[in-house]
Amino acid sequence: MSRVNWLDLLGWGTSQLKDLRFAGYSYVKQGKYADALKFFEALVILSKENLYDLQTLGALYLEVGNHLSALNYLERALKIESAHEPTLLNRTKALFLLGYKKQALAQSGELERSSDAAVANQARALTLAYS
Repeated sequence: MSRVNWLDLLGWGTSQLKDLRFAGYSYVKQGKYADALKFFEALVILSKENLYDLQTLGALYLEVGNHLSALNYLERALKIESAHEPTLLNRTKALFLLGYKKQALAQSGELERSSDAAVANQARALTLAYS
């Protein structure tokens, strides 16, 4: 199976990717998650191993209620940076929402011990909400 290099085919570079990211994030800031999804879906195709794009797409899928797709993209992001706590928090939420309570409780328990108070507090809130 041949892989198309879309950036080369389109004649695009980092500037165009930054523009797409900016537009997508603008929709996120407005709460227009379905619109933002389109931009980040394109970015994940164009820039396959970008942690920010993968974790943002996972978070957006959580926002629109597609928890399985959220988990897929969050796990792809964690393959790049396994200890990224905001992504781990979103993964925990996706696991709870998908009914994987045992895995989610284990992960939230780990995150509750984070040195980042905001992460620890959010993890504790997830544990309390879904216990």
